[in-house]
Amino acid sequence: MSSMLVLGGTSWLGGHIASAAVGRGHDVTCLARGESGDAPHGVTFVRADRAQPHAYDAVTGRPWELVIDVARQPGHVRSAIDALGATSSHWTFVSTGSVYADQSGPLTEDSPLLEPLDGDTGEPEQYGEAKVACEQLVRRLPHHLVVRAGLIGGPGDRSDRLGYYVSRFALAGAEPVLVPDVAEQPMQVVDVRDLADWIVGAAEAGMTGVMHGVGEPTTVGDLLQLSAEAAAFTGRQVAAGEDWLHAHDVEEWMGPRSLPLWLPASHHGMGLMDDSLAPSHGMIRRPLVQTLLDVLVDEQARGLDRERRAGLGRPDEIALLALLRP
Repeated sequence: MSSMLVLGGTSWLGGHIASAAVGRGHDVTCLARGESGDAPHGVTFVRADRAQPHAYDAVTGRPWELVIDVARQPGHVRSAIDALGATSSHWTFVSTGSVYADQSGPLTEDSPLLEPLDGDTGEPEQYGEAKVACEQLVRRLPHHLVVRAGLIGGPGDRSDRLGYYVSRFALAGAEPVLVPDVAEQPMQVVDVRDLADWIVGAAEAGMTGVMHGVGEPTTVGDLLQLSAEAAAFTGRQVAAGEDWLHAHDVEEWMGPRSLPLWLPASHHGMGLMDDSLAPSHGMIRRPLVQTLLDVLVDEQARGLDRERRAGLGRPDEIALLALLRP
């Protein structure tokens, strides 16, 4: 049993990482503000704000065999390394595919990166640049692993992206559903549970370097079809072109009044991330349809007609569909 410190652990992915580590027999401590939720059962929870000077006082003074950090702000990573880097045997940092400078085409772990953020705190639109700066700090450590995650899906997803279509198909039943006309757009989705379990296993094995943590390659069209089948949808998918959607103030990817997972051509590389390294180093990925079935159960429990962080409200969608009728 190893001593593991999860910097985070109350957010979605961080919580799954902590739970996976407990399940694999580790002595897990989570340090976080605790504003994203409760720490998983079986961990020691230390409440601390990483923006404050003495945030790590309760976890210093002991060696940590494994540290896993999911931070997005360079200042948080810098302060953690200053406090804990010298006494930690292995450090894993969870980064993102958004670090790449050109996201329009296929991406490998060696593809050029954005310029790093100059400063300790980035705005949401500087997410990629901030993660690059975080990576640079971690890569100064002698034993580190950087995991660049792609789109993460699964039960409990707080972004509401992957669950939008399977829940909308279930809600609509036999009625039409509006979808973006991007069936051939590349897409990859990794189940949060598979990603978390692999991250813990990779840390256990002392893996180092940079690896993508992504799902198997597919397309938006195939994902929509699997979602429709999972939801037993018998209606019609009504595809609207990108120009039409923009003209009617429907956004890409995520957020309010969006059609999730639709990406502009400049970002198609987010579905073209080389996925060869992680499976060759132990990642096991469940079938996407199983993830979607589990997501549907979670969506039904939370309410198919609830207000969402991503997607269209059903009345708004019906109004848009009416405008598309010949």
